Amino acid sequence: MPQLKSEGGEPSAPATPGLILLSYTTCWDAAKAGVAWYGRLAGVSTPQQPSYPLDLVARIKAPVLGLYGGKDDSIPLETAERMQAALKAAGGRSEIVIYPEAPHGFHADYRPSYRPETAADGWSRLQGWFKANGVS
Repeated sequence: MPQLKSEGGEPSAPATPGLILLSYTTCWDAAKAGVAWYGRLAGVSTPQQPSYPLDLVARIKAPVLGLYGGKDDSIPLETAERMQAALKAAGGRSEIVIYPEAPHGFHADYRPSYRPETAADGWSRLQGWFKANGVS
């Protein structure tokens, strides 16, 4: 939080959008909300990455919106569905949205996998999620 404050951020209401990993910052007490774009949810533990979001569901404190592609070759649909079930079981206000026809990188306009309509829907959901959770 000191770096956030030093760069003019508002540490009383941080929100985190993340590409690749479901935002670990949603485990912080101060976090208000997080959004993850097709972030890896599970994997083999290594010294560089000892845990993944599925391992940390019980520690998530802020509501998380996860945006995933049903045709993502790097994140199996079943893994996104497991995260969805784990978040629901944990009782938090989190949500996983699965776009059935979307591949990995559907929001990356510089990649062949970019899907403009899906990306626009995801961006709209991100804005609505942050607004609904007190992030301006």
